[in-house]
Amino acid sequence: MKKKFVFLFLLFSIFPAASFSQLKIGYVDSDTIMDNLPDVQDARQKLDAIIQDWQNELNKMDADWKAKYDDYQKRKLIMTDQTRAEVEAELVTLENKTSDFREKKFGSNGELFQKQDELMKPIQNKIFNVIQQIAEEEDFDYIFDRSGDIMLLFAKEEYDLTSKVLERLNME
Repeated sequence: MKKKFVFLFLLFSIFPAASFSQLKIGYVDSDTIMDNLPDVQDARQKLDAIIQDWQNELNKMDADWKAKYDDYQKRKLIMTDQTRAEVEAELVTLENKTSDFREKKFGSNGELFQKQDELMKPIQNKIFNVIQQIAEEEDFDYIFDRSGDIMLLFAKEEYDLTSKVLERLNME
């Protein structure tokens, strides 16, 4: 919150008050754009399908581990020390495989984030290009995203460019 006020303070202090009357500022709501764009919905469906496949695989791995663990718990009293150690090692190996799979798919540098970037980056670039075109055509000095980190305390609806961006994206 403090960053936002510092940003606004710097913005107002950099430009003299007289020049603000000449500035043209617009804003978009990127969440609304993303929610209404068919390309985004398609990409989200693809991601959801991939996530579901990976989640099913994880559930299967967890179920396999649980079945082996339950069997181990039932039979551990009658096992030899060597057999018990082998089964315990196998359980640890299965647990590590599950953990590695989870990290590989859903971790901070996992395939999910790479796939998300691969599917969403072209769409985000397309949206940015349309915003830039509108800004240049209509001579806007600044365009803010009200769904982002910079919060607008007040915005006239006449400067909301969200519908124009959506119209232009749907025409392409």
